[in-house]
Amino acid sequence: MEYGAITGYIDVAQVVLYAFWIFFAGLIYYLHRENKREGYPLVSDNAIGKIVQGFPTIPAPKAYHLHDGRTVLAPRPEAVQPDLSKHRNAKNWIGEPIDPVGNPMVEAVGPGAYAMRQDAPDMTWDEQVPKLVPLRADPAYHIDAEDPDPRGMPILGVDNVQGGTVVDVWVDRSEVILRYLEVEVAAAFGGGRALVPMTLATISDGAVPHVRVVSITGAQFRDIPGLRSPDVVTLREEDQISAYFGGGTLYATPSRVEPLI
Repeated sequence: MEYGAITGYIDVAQVVLYAFWIFFAGLIYYLHRENKREGYPLVSDNAIGKIVQGFPTIPAPKAYHLHDGRTVLAPRPEAVQPDLSKHRNAKNWIGEPIDPVGNPMVEAVGPGAYAMRQDAPDMTWDEQVPKLVPLRADPAYHIDAEDPDPRGMPILGVDNVQGGTVVDVWVDRSEVILRYLEVEVAAAFGGGRALVPMTLATISDGAVPHVRVVSITGAQFRDIPGLRSPDVVTLREEDQISAYFGGGTLYATPSRVEPLI
């Protein structure tokens, strides 16, 4: 006796199995296509200006309604063309390494690259105030008396040259942690204010209190991307600052660019 047989060669279990295979193939196609909403289309190394979509092609733009009332499209309808003037090919084959042209710390190439995020500050969940602020702008936050206070300490680069003096600390009001050190750049390096990511700084409160940053040299404090507003940092400015220090991990000194062996 046979159970569930539709014909002598096909039964319900087999139909369900085939239906699952078709569904799973469609799911893979859908997810792979949706994955191309960011970062596509690609630009070919072989033919500059040639647009590469691959299979499947990128989906039509979809509108996303954000919690702050804005609407964005993904993928973006406008074509994104890289600035090819800031780098040159190191060799002569497809996929070859690229070398930055000019000052590698600010050319947005390699470890110094960044995304063009919204040029507006990151806001708290209730959209009332910017998430990141200096301590001077919000008296509700302070550094615990048991923790080292970097304000007033000299800040040194990887070459032990003082790039400036820490004058304030920026706090994340949502995470309640310190995000940036605000530095008064030494007059010898142009002066002005700059932000240094807290995660890349080491505070030493020993016999000679100081802060050290190994990503850049003392003189390179001169070119840290600045802020439009003294008490507000935008998402794009944050990426540019982090990218500058990221670029320093490879380009700060000539020896870092060379292979270890």
